[in-house]
Amino acid sequence: MTSFISRVIDDIFSKHKCYENLIFILPSQRSCVFLKEEILKKIPTSSFLPKIISIENYIQEIGDINLIDNTQLLFEFYSIYKQNLPKQNIEPFDAFSQWATIALHDFNEIDSYLVNSEDFFTNLRDVKRLDEWFQDKKPSQLAVNYLQFFEYLHILYKALNKKLKNNKFGYQGLIYKEAKDNLEFYIHNNINKHIVFVGFNALNKAEEYIIQELLNNNIASVYWDANEAIFNKFNEAGVFLRKYKSEWAYYQKNPFLWINNEELTNQNINLIGAPKNSTQIKYAGELISKLENFNKTALVLADENLLTLALNSLPNNVKNINITMGYSLKDIPIASLFDSLFKLHLNQQKFNKKNEHLFYYKDVLNVLNDPFLNKLYNETLQKISTKIKSENSIFLDLETLKKCISSVEVEELLLLFSLFEFSTNMNAVITQCCGLLNKLKEFVIGVEKEYLYRFYTIFQQLETLNSTYNHIVDLKTLALFYNQLLQNEKLSFQGEPLQGLQLMGMLETRALDFETVIITSVNEGILPAGKNDFSFIPFDIKKHFGLPTYQEKDSIFSYHFQRLLQRAKNIYLIYNTENDGYGSGEKSRFLTQLEINNPSITKTIISPKVQHLEFPLIQIEKTSEVVKKLKEVFIKGISPSALATYIYNPVSFYEQKVLGIKEDDEVEEIIAANTMGSVIHDVLEEMYLPFIGKFLSKENIAEMQKKCDDLLTKYFRKHYLKGNIQIGKNKLIFEVSKNHINRFLKQELQLLNENKQLKILALEEKLNTEITIEGVDFPVNLRGIVDRIDELDGVTRIIDYKTGKVEAGQLKMYDFSLISEDYKYTKAMQVMFYSYMYTSKIKPITPLQSGVISFKNLNSGFLKMNFSEKPRGSDFEVSEERIQNFMNEIKNLISEILDPKTPFVENKNLPF
Repeated sequence: MTSFISRVIDDIFSKHKCYENLIFILPSQRSCVFLKEEILKKIPTSSFLPKIISIENYIQEIGDINLIDNTQLLFEFYSIYKQNLPKQNIEPFDAFSQWATIALHDFNEIDSYLVNSEDFFTNLRDVKRLDEWFQDKKPSQLAVNYLQFFEYLHILYKALNKKLKNNKFGYQGLIYKEAKDNLEFYIHNNINKHIVFVGFNALNKAEEYIIQELLNNNIASVYWDANEAIFNKFNEAGVFLRKYKSEWAYYQKNPFLWINNEELTNQNINLIGAPKNSTQIKYAGELISKLENFNKTALVLADENLLTLALNSLPNNVKNINITMGYSLKDIPIASLFDSLFKLHLNQQKFNKKNEHLFYYKDVLNVLNDPFLNKLYNETLQKISTKIKSENSIFLDLETLKKCISSVEVEELLLLFSLFEFSTNMNAVITQCCGLLNKLKEFVIGVEKEYLYRFYTIFQQLETLNSTYNHIVDLKTLALFYNQLLQNEKLSFQGEPLQGLQLMGMLETRALDFETVIITSVNEGILPAGKNDFSFIPFDIKKHFGLPTYQEKDSIFSYHFQRLLQRAKNIYLIYNTENDGYGSGEKSRFLTQLEINNPSITKTIISPKVQHLEFPLIQIEKTSEVVKKLKEVFIKGISPSALATYIYNPVSFYEQKVLGIKEDDEVEEIIAANTMGSVIHDVLEEMYLPFIGKFLSKENIAEMQKKCDDLLTKYFRKHYLKGNIQIGKNKLIFEVSKNHINRFLKQELQLLNENKQLKILALEEKLNTEITIEGVDFPVNLRGIVDRIDELDGVTRIIDYKTGKVEAGQLKMYDFSLISEDYKYTKAMQVMFYSYMYTSKIKPITPLQSGVISFKNLNSGFLKMNFSEKPRGSDFEVSEERIQNFMNEIKNLISEILDPKTPFVENKNLPF
């Protein structure tokens, strides 16, 4: 089927032979390129091309006024704001900018739709007065401020308009308004021209007025792209075209160009439901990979945020591509560097550390780990990071960072360290950022240089604006504008606009036709966008003054959608089947309408192929080097916790004991569970140390209780380096530790109140013993530290403190073969291990018990090893026979570890 643009040119050229007097006006820059290409095919090479221009640029020509940049407009608006409002009502720039962008958007609509500002703002103010704010006799200050805000809006609107017009600048709406006023002069000077408007739909009031005047003066033609279906009175897509056809005086006497009566038969329409954005885009990539020719193919992203994903999903057979959507600067890696730098200093202010020149460690690490900075100083930066983590510094100053490296390395990092000392002059800060970009450009190649240049221009723009207006007075405001520019600015792609695949947003499809169309994200809330008005103006006032609401915007996208499909042969409409958590985001109603009108549509639900991958278990053979290392480990001494690691996962044992791999140090901002455990162990050791070899008395316990706070503070200082235990979660953990110790001491006191005799035999006792194992040609050393050994009423107790929760069931065991099979019994293994080492050195005459005191289960008291086979039975004595049975299993376990023929095999059923 012939494209819309081609038909327009044929019709115009049949009526006008003087091509240089023609002016073609199109909705977008891209459609201008396509129209120019079509004209080149149809006019003699010796002819002059007609003028081809987008509507925005054309209106700018008529208005004789330049479009102002959005950021500069905001700066200009703040100057007006400061001049026209009482001093006590003026907000700082960062607070002002939060609502000013909405106000400017409303000003733009008011002017684009030629609304009488006096009537409009009077109505707006009166509506606000009628609202609930003034139902009371005496309104609150909040209500007064709210009303004042709307009264000031009119003052600011008039002042801004006046200032911009004097400077020959304007926002889009103001340019439209000026163009309307200059139209008579423009028509008089262009009476010999013929202006052709191509492919428009929803016009604002200014565009309506301008086009009608040009039509009435017989110097213009308008070519609408529509079909009979769009003109059906129930079709929301035709709201605007039906209105123009019935209401414009010109169309009472002249034909409406065009209603397209051609119907494309045998359209291949496919509705595809896919879960999540990634599946949609991946499937679109698969569709494209099956095509042979991309010259008449469009991939339309209804959600333009998916551009990055789309670019990464294009198949290799796409050699040429044209992308009109820019690549958002916020997605470029260098953006995070400056974001990290600003956060470094802003959080310094937030935590009130500016006077002390201290920085929060996470912010420092974010800067040090930035990939661009690591191109400059990789090894040196990692050295500083390691030092920060090992010293557990939550807040650091610049001198501390410098002490982490040598004086020579400090000299190399002068540029980096200068970034930790921002000036109070924001222009100086911007200059520092530009200096960093200049330094980085020496170390990057290719597209990364383009990234740096684009960011350099952003900082130059901020510096120019601030030199002119001086509104950026603090870092918070600078960071706000930096982020605002990142949101709005895009990196343009370069490519051949007429060759290959066309990748575009929905608005870029205006006036263009393609044989194959793939549209993604055809969901409610995206296509159409739904109720997301960015405005201070109530719905009723918008309706009264003819301003666009969400209803008109839905109609606009309905038209674009239907128009794009009307000449396409192959159509693939992909929607996300996964609704969001609130039930919105379902399949677009545009698809439902299409299904009703086209029963033959192919409907498919797809899902990614889930490949069941069988990952083989990690298996490490014991080479001669591994066996040698294991021999060294077992001669040096093996602890019960090391054997517990082997039971948990043999590969972890191999990594820790054979390879010597340790976990990376991390800064411990909140006290970790193991730190809390170490503190409680050390506090109890110091409390009980004076009483080794003695029977405890009630007075001894009372004395310990008095020392609790001081000892806790002392040992938290030791184990929690440079950490603050006075605030937040750390304060809570301190109090929990204190509660654990006090409750434990109360239990000890209760034993004494029951006239029981409690004697402390040893604390943190280092035990070791040597064993021989059949088949192992060297002695194996067992070692461990038992927390406490005491004697209660003649029974020797071996006690292991646990700050975690331990249940009695974990210490009930009559079959020792379970130890090597189930990690659950490693607590039992540990205390039995201590029992063996203790009895191998000291033969206790008294009965022996071993077990755990769990601070999270103190109500259960001393949890003893229970050897009873009965479900509720109890048998707590650790006899010599039981110890020997236990050791037989331990020897089997050690034999397995040392056996060269038994590899280390990963445990596939890890308990944690």
